[in-house]
Amino acid sequence: MITLLLDGNRLEVEEGTRLKEILPERAPDCSVAIILPGARESATTGGLRLNTTAGEVVVDLTPEGQKILEASELHLPLSIHWQDRYAAAFGPFSSSFSPARTAALYERGDLILGCGGYDPKRSYLIFARSRHTSDFGAPAWGGVLGRVVSGRGVLDRWNTGDMVTAQSPVLNWADTSRSFTTTDPDMILEDGMEIITYLQITSHGFSGGRITSVTAAQSVEQMLLSLQDNRFFVGRSASTHIRDDRNAGTEVVCQVQQPRREGAVTVRCHGRSAGSLYIYIQDLPASPSHSVTGQVTHGLELARLAKEQERIHVRVNPPRFDLVGLPIDKAREIASSRGIRVDCDLEGHDLIIVDQYPATTLESLSAGSVQLKGVPLEQVIDIALDDNAAPVTCEIFRFLTGLHLHDVGRIPFFFNFEDVFLFKPKVPRGVNIIPENTPVDHVSSGTLAITNDSRKGSGMVGVRTSDNSEFGPTSEPFESTNIIGKVIDLNKLPLLRENEIVYIREVKP
Repeated sequence: MITLLLDGNRLEVEEGTRLKEILPERAPDCSVAIILPGARESATTGGLRLNTTAGEVVVDLTPEGQKILEASELHLPLSIHWQDRYAAAFGPFSSSFSPARTAALYERGDLILGCGGYDPKRSYLIFARSRHTSDFGAPAWGGVLGRVVSGRGVLDRWNTGDMVTAQSPVLNWADTSRSFTTTDPDMILEDGMEIITYLQITSHGFSGGRITSVTAAQSVEQMLLSLQDNRFFVGRSASTHIRDDRNAGTEVVCQVQQPRREGAVTVRCHGRSAGSLYIYIQDLPASPSHSVTGQVTHGLELARLAKEQERIHVRVNPPRFDLVGLPIDKAREIASSRGIRVDCDLEGHDLIIVDQYPATTLESLSAGSVQLKGVPLEQVIDIALDDNAAPVTCEIFRFLTGLHLHDVGRIPFFFNFEDVFLFKPKVPRGVNIIPENTPVDHVSSGTLAITNDSRKGSGMVGVRTSDNSEFGPTSEPFESTNIIGKVIDLNKLPLLRENEIVYIREVKP
């Protein structure tokens, strides 16, 4: 038998076991981090990583601190027992020392061994949040076990309900030759190997299983939207961060400007990469172009080791809460499972939700209730988009209609003549629709298309209810027509009235 560390938990398996045997449900496109024996050098470095519900903290232990923690009975998890602006204490646990009953001077980031009522059987791990003098029931030498060298921002986020959930030695990043990422399911596991399979992110304003603030609700929603497929796509890997650009070009409100500590998650608010998601692997100062949206609370090694074009499995707390696009019965079911009351008088089983208030996850969970607006199914037109043939134009169409945000979008109906139905979404300045997937010989009935920038009517969307071999669905020449998919509910088109808002729903294969 060999012993592994899988996401912080010890696991014994038979020699020769392959990666897929311990991770049978792992998504094949997601990389996992592998840290080989020898890459961890806790015995020489004295580094200790503490996983907490508000983020990871790395402590550089003193030799005395290392001995005491090894001898103490740290039965994790340890809950926060008390906290104020000067310190936060986790415990209690049993230890063995003689309290000095005198005050000592502590610096921000000090990890202190103290006790309650001068009883070592009720010992605490105390983190100093600021420079101060206090009597924590510590030993005569002050009880400083070490100093926080990474994740100091986490000290200020701890609140009632937070816990220290796990401890592990620190990866020596000078020896990254023995640490890497892989998707190989047949990799043979070695004794002492550490495997990290996912990133855990806690949203800003969420702590201890409850909403503590909604000041970042809109920018957090952008993060949840980017990660709703539980994937972080590494479009760029730099020395300070990794970046997911899949939602670049999206307008984001900049709500929380704080120092970008190690493990911080931000959304860029301005510039060409606005809407992109960042995870930091080194401390950086605050930026007016970035809004802090969360904190990595597990698996930061995976972010450090990830290479460009890799995908990482991500879990986010809390998961996104979005009912738009769902049938009313399904919406009520999901809301009930999340403990949220639905305030609406919608009747009928064929209704589709087209509006939700509050619109963001944090605000909905904080309020404990949502108001919904629904329309009959016959007023929702199903479409299918062809990302393989026209990936760029399909993304532009989703952006113009709101399908990039929800499962139901909106588009203004312009008018129709003969077999042509035209829609006129508002195209923002700077959006370029270059020719892509233009037809050659004919277009079939039901084909959905958008006029490209080669014509004055760029951005017009159209569909024909019959085949045509001369003009596209927007009545433009073929070279000016980008085919993006098809309309499934052709029978609903004759019911449309000029200038009305039409609800559309994307049906995915």
